[in-house]
Amino acid sequence: MTSLPWLPEHALWFPSPESALVDPDGLLAVGGDLSSKRLVLAYENGIFPWYSDDQPILWWSPDPRCVIFPENIHISRSLRRSLNKDYFSVTADRAFSRIMRLCGSTRAEGTWITENMLQAYNKLHREGIAHSIEVWNPHGELAGGMYGIALGSCFFGESMFSLETNASKALMVHLANQLRQWGYRIIDCQVASDHLLSMGAQTLPRTEFLALLGRYTKQPPAVEDWQFQWRWPGPEGE
Repeated sequence: MTSLPWLPEHALWFPSPESALVDPDGLLAVGGDLSSKRLVLAYENGIFPWYSDDQPILWWSPDPRCVIFPENIHISRSLRRSLNKDYFSVTADRAFSRIMRLCGSTRAEGTWITENMLQAYNKLHREGIAHSIEVWNPHGELAGGMYGIALGSCFFGESMFSLETNASKALMVHLANQLRQWGYRIIDCQVASDHLLSMGAQTLPRTEFLALLGRYTKQPPAVEDWQFQWRWPGPEGE
């Protein structure tokens, strides 16, 4: 940690993501604050905060980076059968605070979603920058959800939870297709997992990822109303 830059609260800057540590992968800087301006600057440069209550704010930019191009979302045969049942409904921005808290409370390994993080991202939500995606079961109960940041034609997924089988997969299918219809170009998933890779995610070298951000965060989507219209077409639409 001694070799890491310390970010003062009064100075809005980040070191180059290419200077991030290799071990732990992507650790870039310490300190600063969670103001909206700093968070937006961070995401525009492929950086995100991740830390615990007993730590200062830690900023990360891992290499490689896990992404999904919306048009490449993969739907397995078993997932198609599940989606054909029309069990889940998917919405956006209906329960942002609840989604954030559930993303934190449903993880057995603990959470980095501190109270300061909750306050900061709720402010971004009020500013129209942070968004939630909700998955509901037929009883009107939350079965899964995600929150993230939208900048230009990029969506940065921050955290996701699932309380029912296939809820997170249904979320990703709806999100990717809706973002594709709106004209979004890339979904940042931060770090690869078997779950994401099975759904069409891929890893990119950080240099390539940053080049895409430099282009797409400045390019607004064709539509951005954050009212989900896309629906799974059912068996006849396969």
